Amino acid sequence: MTKTISKRNLAYLVAGVAIILLNTISCKKENNRNEPGPGPGEHPVPNNPSAPNLPGTLYDYVGTRNNMPPYMQAFMNANPTLDNTPAGNPITNAGATLGRVLFYDKSLSLNNTKSCGSCHHQDKAFTDGVARSEGFEGKVTRRNSMPVVNLRFFRLATMFWDMRAKDLETQTLMPIQDHIEMGMPSLAALETKLAGISYYPPLFKAAFGSEAVTSDKIARALSQFLRSIVSFNSRYDQGVATQFSNFTPAEKNGLRLLQVDFCTECHSDLSTSQPGQTSSFLIVDNTGLNTGIGSNNGLESNYTDKGIGEITNKPADQGTFKIPSLRNVALTAPYMHDGRFATLEDAIEHYSTGIKQNPNIGIQFSGMQNEGLLFSAKDKSDIIAFLKTLTDQSLVTDPKYADPFK
Repeated sequence: MTKTISKRNLAYLVAGVAIILLNTISCKKENNRNEPGPGPGEHPVPNNPSAPNLPGTLYDYVGTRNNMPPYMQAFMNANPTLDNTPAGNPITNAGATLGRVLFYDKSLSLNNTKSCGSCHHQDKAFTDGVARSEGFEGKVTRRNSMPVVNLRFFRLATMFWDMRAKDLETQTLMPIQDHIEMGMPSLAALETKLAGISYYPPLFKAAFGSEAVTSDKIARALSQFLRSIVSFNSRYDQGVATQFSNFTPAEKNGLRLLQVDFCTECHSDLSTSQPGQTSSFLIVDNTGLNTGIGSNNGLESNYTDKGIGEITNKPADQGTFKIPSLRNVALTAPYMHDGRFATLEDAIEHYSTGIKQNPNIGIQFSGMQNEGLLFSAKDKSDIIAFLKTLTDQSLVTDPKYADPFK
């Protein structure tokens, strides 16, 4: 009888322990389901982040400027201060390679969901195709994502629509810390996070001689990669040497219209903006700042977004913005600082019939009795035909600018 009771008690004991273990596991699972995500001061490393796929022999980033057509080389030689590369941060192949990895790495955002490349897609000439971009928590940015092509060739060096960043090295770290864009709480948090990812120490050592991950090196590497992204292989560039024998009559007329209607004064360089001249279609002189002849393009009479004026607090800068290049413009829709125009046709129509007078209006539109340049249907068609000749197909397929994590 005693042996029977002992066996029964033992069975009860085993069953009780099993129930306790099951309840404990269940509670842990339930608690894990209810655990909140990373707090605002945390910066988790993604589980087993995949290493970037990099070539055995580094791509040539140093020589990207050397691929310009002769007319552009001559223009650069005549305007040496146009290149804003600082003496302390020349492009190196190892530095730009690190910059490329950083540019596309979602680990640079707080929750590992966004990279610089999330808002700058190679196939869209490094824009993202939406009016305002989505940040790391799903909120949208205030302004349209600007293209990051030919940033090296902007004499004033300032960045963003409102030109609030003094140079590219300053600009590169700002979206990473922005509370909407990428959300990292501090540069120290960024450094700690990247130092814990296995592929970064050797990349930093190759680029800068030390495995130490610092925000200064991050800014310098990103800037090197961004300055290497150049675009000078469009049909326009190819046609200069033969007086545009590769153009249709409509494309030639579209170029002429941009010059006679003074569009190239803002969207190119003043010294070669007139009819019959070869415009660079770089932004050389008319940066967006109001130098006394106006730079406002008449989107609104009373600007809800003050643009550069929000930074300078000068009445003359209210409603003015950094002027973007027209290169690859057929790929960079939607247009304007707020992405209000979905198509090139919409943007051209604004200049044709939508100009609104205001105190800072550009001299090209000042005092107009009508609401724009009143382009005919053929004029608008020809202008758009020409703008498409500024598309550089090699830019959007070049592997040295592509996402190394794909």
